[in-house]
Amino acid sequence: MTSETVISIFLGIGLAASTGFRVFLPLFALSLASYFGVWDLNDNWIWIGSLAAVITLGVATIAEIFTYFIPWVDNVLDGIAIPLAAIAGTAVMVSTIANLDPVVTWSLAIIAGGGTAAAIKGANATGRLTSTATTGGLANPVVSTVETGTAIVVSTASIFTPILAAVLVIIILAIIFKIYRKLRPKPSSK
Repeated sequence: MTSETVISIFLGIGLAASTGFRVFLPLFALSLASYFGVWDLNDNWIWIGSLAAVITLGVATIAEIFTYFIPWVDNVLDGIAIPLAAIAGTAVMVSTIANLDPVVTWSLAIIAGGGTAAAIKGANATGRLTSTATTGGLANPVVSTVETGTAIVVSTASIFTPILAAVLVIIILAIIFKIYRKLRPKPSSK
């Protein structure tokens, strides 16, 4: 496995994790990176660097970000976005992995890309439901701001320093796991 392959896997994992926060933002970042020649994509995914893709994903990103600031609508979006995040996470992994057998590429994409994205999006959806239940949705814009900021930071790190992005993903997953363990009901001893 070459260093180019390892770096491309880190890029894919970082962007896949970002799709767990915002589905379109990492795709838009990848589209911009490809359009400006920062990253070369697999031959079947070159279209994502086209001007049409940049514009389409840019509009979708802006719409998604602003829609998440509308309480209650954000909860509906989370229900739709969990499977979309898994699909987008898989897609960004497939589009970025270089020099691997297609079976390995798709396996990594589904497990690491789609799995990471779905885990993060599921945790975020749970957090937003908790925010809605405890604050009547008043704190949801704060949650949305943190999620969007995290997606921007991780997407940017993925494109410019993929190794840092992989470290950020590990930290994010550790935090999510720690929160889950705290919130999980304790077994009752009888």
